[in-house]
Formats: sequence, C-alpha cells, structure tokens
Amino acid sequence: MSLANAAIDYYPSGYSTAGKPLMGREVANEAFLQAFFRHGEVDRFYCLAKAEADFDPFAAACRKLREDRAAVWLPRHEPASPAAPGCLFRGDPVLGELAWRRRQHDERAYSLCGVTHTTCTQAVMDALGGLLTEPLHEWDAIVCTSQAVKATVEQILAGWADYLRGRLGACAPPRVRLPVIPLGVDAAAFDDPHRERTRLAVRRTLGIHAEEFVALYVGRLAFHAKAHPWQLYLSLERAAAHARKSFCLIQMGWFANAEIEAEFKVRARQLCPRVKTLFIDGNRPEFRRRIWPAADVFISLADNIQETFGLTPVEAMAAGLPVVVSDFNGYKDTVRHGIDGFRVPVVTPAAGAGTELARRYERGEDDYDRYIGGVSLCTAIDINACASYLVQLAADSALRTSLGRSGRQRVQNQYDWRHVIRAYQELWHELAGIRRSGVAAEARCDGPSDQFVPQSAWQAPRSSSLSNPLRPDPFALFAGYPTAQFDGAATFVGCAGGERRLVEMYEAPMMNFAPALFATLAECRQLLEFMAGDARSLDELLAAGVLTDLSCLERTLAWLLKGGVLALAPFAKTRPVPCPD
Repeated sequence: MSLANAAIDYYPSGYSTAGKPLMGREVANEAFLQAFFRHGEVDRFYCLAKAEADFDPFAAACRKLREDRAAVWLPRHEPASPAAPGCLFRGDPVLGELAWRRRQHDERAYSLCGVTHTTCTQAVMDALGGLLTEPLHEWDAIVCTSQAVKATVEQILAGWADYLRGRLGACAPPRVRLPVIPLGVDAAAFDDPHRERTRLAVRRTLGIHAEEFVALYVGRLAFHAKAHPWQLYLSLERAAAHARKSFCLIQMGWFANAEIEAEFKVRARQLCPRVKTLFIDGNRPEFRRRIWPAADVFISLADNIQETFGLTPVEAMAAGLPVVVSDFNGYKDTVRHGIDGFRVPVVTPAAGAGTELARRYERGEDDYDRYIGGVSLCTAIDINACASYLVQLAADSALRTSLGRSGRQRVQNQYDWRHVIRAYQELWHELAGIRRSGVAAEARCDGPSDQFVPQSAWQAPRSSSLSNPLRPDPFALFAGYPTAQFDGAATFVGCAGGERRLVEMYEAPMMNFAPALFATLAECRQLLEFMAGDARSLDELLAAGVLTDLSCLERTLAWLLKGGVLALAPFAKTRPVPCPD
C-alpha cells in the first residue's frame, strides 16, 4: 500500500558525501534519501531538479536501491510540478523561495516540508524568521530533529513575532507545524556476526592490547565547532588515575587543517598522559564500520550550539556499545541515563551573558566559527561525573553489556530508518489532510508569542535589548541545550592544581582563541586568591569586585569550569573522583 509521498528538492551536491570530508548535513541528507528509496511505501519517487542532468544521479540511486520503482523528474522552474506527489521536501529549513514559487500557482496545491540541521547561522535564523512573513501555512512543516532544537526554533519565532507586532501591529500568521522526528540509522548495517574476531583484528592493527579499556569518539575533530576535547582529555585522565586497567582513547574523524591536528595531539599528550591516544582518519571506509567492536564504550561530550541532534551516539548504540555523552541538545532525547549509558551534566551562563557574543557576531567582529567556538568555551560539563562513569564502566563488563543491549534495542525500535521514514510519510499525510480540509487558520491578534511559547518563556536578556531579534543572546536562545544555567546561588570551588591548569589554558590556542570574552590572567588569579580554597557563590564572587561585569564574570567562571580550574561545589561534593594534584 502506498503512503503519502513527497518530491525531493534535489541538488546533487547536497545529497552526496562522495569525494569530500564528511559534514553532518550532507551525511544526514544522503542517508535520508537512501532510506526513502529503501523504505518509502510509494509507487514512484519524485525529484524536483533544475535540469535533467541534475536528475540523473537521483535516478541512478533509485535504480540501485529500488529498481522496482520509477524515478520522475519535476522541473524546478514550474511552480505546479510538486502537486503530483502533494508535498515538496527540502533538506534544510529554508522554505521561503519555495513558498513564493508555489504562490505563483496555488498555495493549496501541495505542502512544503523542511528539516532542521544547524540553527545558529545568520542565514538559518533569517530563514526561520521568514516563516512568519512568507506565504507559509499550517499545512507546511519544519521537522525538528530533537526537542531541544524545537525549543530553539520556537524561541526565534516568539522573539520575531513580538518584534513584528511592536513594529507593525502585525497579527500572528497561521502556524507552520514543528513536529519532532529524529534522524535515523540503518541498524542492520551495524550487525557483525564475527564481532569478537573483528574486535581482536582491529585492536591488533591499532596496537591495542586485549585487556585495555577503549573509549571511542567518532566525529569531526574541530575544537571550535563540534566537541571541544579539553574536558574529554581531563575526564579520561582522572578515570585512568583511579581505574585498575590501562585506558586508550580512539578519536576517529578528520581535521580541517594541520594546525588544528597539531593542537589536538599536543593537548592530548599534555592533559591525559596516562591514556594511550590514537587518531584515525574517519574518511577511511575500512575503519568506519569496523571500528565499533574495537571499543568498550563510546564517548561524545558535545558542547556546541551548531549541533542539533548528534547521530554518532545512535550509531554507537546500534553497534551495541554503552555510551557516555553530555546532557546536551539532541543527546537528551536519544540516550536514556542509566539505561543506554550515562548523560553527563552540562552548565552554561544564564541568559544575558551572551549578549556580547551575539553583538560581535552580528557586527562581523567574529565570524561564525569564532561565534560558535566562543559559546562552546562557556559550556562546561561535570568532569568528575564523567570520570566516575568511565571508572564504573571500566570495572563492570556486565554493566557494559547490559547498557549496550538496551541501546541497540532502542535503536531498532525507534531510530531505524524504517520507523523514521514512516513518521515522515505519516506527517505528509497529515499535512495533506489539513491542506484539503478547506479551512484555513486566520491570523491572530491576541499576542503572537503565545502561539509558539508561553509569554513568560520569552525574556529579554538582562542587558539592553539587541538590535535584531534574529541575532539573540545564545544563552537565551539555546537555554534548552544544557542541563542547567547559572543563578546567583551557583557555588564554585577551586580544584587542586588549578593555578597550573590556568596557565595551560592561556597558553593553549584551543582554549584562548576568544580572549575578549573572558577575564585576564591577572584577574583570574585574583579570583582564585579570593576563593582561597573555599566554596564561593556567584553573588559572592561578584561582590568581591574583581570583575564588576556580571556577564564577563559568568563567562569566565564557565570557562574556568571547562578548563578544570574550578568545579561547581555540588559536583565536587557528590562525585567520588577528586580533582587530581
């Protein structure tokens, strides 16, 4: 039986990873298209493309994966062409151009459906703002890949709607739907009938002894744009110091340049000398599938706002590995704490502390990489908790097996592509029903914000308002990503060896590439002297007068937490792994 269908707004480069470094959006879109060919219950596959030459690779992929179904080319320049399938899917949230083109024909002729990937670029924030002013309707949708990213989109829409009402007296337009559908994996692809043989062979190739405890990270190796490695290295070092076996860390990915590669390797030697650290080119296909059995645990301490879902922990779960992840963004949805693995608490400054970051990005003082990197430097995990989880997993093979089995079952039942594609087809069916009902929602003038989030959930930063609501304070916009944010009662304590670690932070390019956001070395030393080994609250540290700018103080404290110079006092008191000398 055929279910609802959709044409794919297709650009060959946007749905292929061939011959180039792996990037999240292209990986996700390529996998989605392949999964749609395999699992889509439709009688044919539609491709909206500029020319037949662009359609050719789509048709070739269709023949390879679903030779019993035809591929049909729809010319992009004809506004009516997607009416046949009834929906047009685009692999990003930028729907404005498609909506205006549809309006040239008939706004009820078909639905539009996009999907979120990164939401923190200026282009994407502008596109999301456009959802309120472009000819989009309640029969259109932006799929959010996690609850965290849905909250972010709602914040953007709420702030922009408030601005439009204040500026123009504008009523709220009909709401574009924001369903949550995750990314998917092909669970069967991670089956290995010779798992133990593969494990031993890969370990032998990499020079890893059978008894070593191996933690695996898979993903782009970029400290400013993915998962900053500093706290990963500190956590593993603390765990290795307290465990009764040797530790090894495999980082499989790719570096953007030689300077970043050198910085990763220098800091790994400096921060976790007890741990054997190996780097593997993630673009090598011979390792991309075989690496999983070689590990005992998967670890990903994502701390970057450009991440919205995080696919690699789901892949690790599909491979039967227990996972240790940061309690951040989409990881909150995918990893069940204590069932599939462990989620490590994450803290950031409160809304208001990021106003300067947003302004520097808006003014062009910081480019996109420096902007998201600066936010990452202010995002800290509980290093002691992470180390404690690793010690626990290293000591208990039965626990590793149990968590790995639960995670694999979860992927098979929820994240396998056959379920995800079914969810998309059910969404497209629902949108078609709304479109055909003949009842259009009316514009509302009773306060646009409550259409997206409660009025109380949108609060302007404590400092003066930003000039552009589509360039908000990241700690307000992404407040749903971390476990918690600072308040005045947040209490900090110095870690043993903090002075030495502080100097290392100022000397390390990966920790000191945004000096304008933080206190000077002299000011940080004054803060440590004031603490004098005692726990101090945020309010007490502000009253001390070393830093009188609350925003700068919060950013600096978060940075010092990230560096292992400080710990949040509740974390330090309750976790069994102390700060090292």
